[in-house]
Amino acid sequence: MAMSPAERSIGWVVAPTYDLADRVFREVLLHITRHLNHRVVKLKESERRIVLRNMGGGLSEIRAKSADNPVSLLGEGLDWLIVDEAARLKPTIWQSHLSQRLVDKRGQALLISTPYGKGYFFDLFRAGQKPGATYQSWNYPSWTNPHLDKSIIEEERSRLPDRIFGEQYEASFVEGSGAVFRYVREAAKGKWKSPVPGAQYFAGLDLAKVEDYTVLVILNDKAQVVFVDRFHRLDWSVQVRRIRAACERYNDALVYIDSTGQGEPIHETLFNKGLNVRPYCLTARSKTALINNLVMMFERREITLPRSKLWPEGIEELEAFEYSVTNSGHRRSSAPSGYHDDCVIALGLAAWPLRDQPWEFEFHGPMDVAMRLFPGYFATEEHSS
Repeated sequence: MAMSPAERSIGWVVAPTYDLADRVFREVLLHITRHLNHRVVKLKESERRIVLRNMGGGLSEIRAKSADNPVSLLGEGLDWLIVDEAARLKPTIWQSHLSQRLVDKRGQALLISTPYGKGYFFDLFRAGQKPGATYQSWNYPSWTNPHLDKSIIEEERSRLPDRIFGEQYEASFVEGSGAVFRYVREAAKGKWKSPVPGAQYFAGLDLAKVEDYTVLVILNDKAQVVFVDRFHRLDWSVQVRRIRAACERYNDALVYIDSTGQGEPIHETLFNKGLNVRPYCLTARSKTALINNLVMMFERREITLPRSKLWPEGIEELEAFEYSVTNSGHRRSSAPSGYHDDCVIALGLAAWPLRDQPWEFEFHGPMDVAMRLFPGYFATEEHSS
């Protein structure tokens, strides 16, 4: 693309993380210095930028970019764009940052990736399978690569679970591969709803931590998400007023709040202002219970989300939330690097009162009564031991 005749052209090679972008740039640089060194006009490795003399005698610029910093992806019109490991990119990066760079110059994009669930990359791939010139798509299993040893691939087939092999070697889009929540898109068929007089509502509140967002999610008694508020970098006094107004509007909704750390004084403030609020202290154990309850609600098709156009941040977080293995070998669930989990936690807190088994402990005295009233608050590792 860079060598195509043009008076001037510019293109980016984008990867989800800085490390991967740097690795891709090194490969580009290696091939250029080996085969096209006589056409290099300018090279700035620190900026990951190369300027070449193209086949028409004009200048073509190649830059490597990382999606870690979305702001760096704004403002420049591109003639072409290549995205590596595109399925790992947050949907909003493609939709709000990269695709728009191609509009002015009617540029082209090539998105390369191993499949990763059925997110936006899957939607683009499906669009390329339909007749039309806007999108084209292909997939190639690993054994079609003449540089790979097929016998090793077959050994991997016997070693790996079918879902992982299908994704990593067959180039297949596997539903919910590696994801904690399945059927998210299937659940995203609802819309925002105004409060109904006399109806009961449940809210979950996850408070901002540094660069995170404060998120308030409100469900009705049918486990339908009816209202979401998401904001950050607001004074606590403003946040409290905003949260209080929303909860009072929804018939004094029962609010579960992440009371970890700075959440405790906010819980006390909301309680003193008359809100129906319960603390939930997030530890490794209590977070697992919260997420597992939400997983079961999705599996049983018991929860309804707003359509993805109405709540893109929430759908994106739920689809990205994944299982990983710690250095000690334990499995945990969390948002991948570069993602937030505020919407997931707020939704889990809102859904907590709707679980099948309301109380997790037997009751043998006053402390157990307190646990029944505030189950998350007492869900600590010390108590479990």
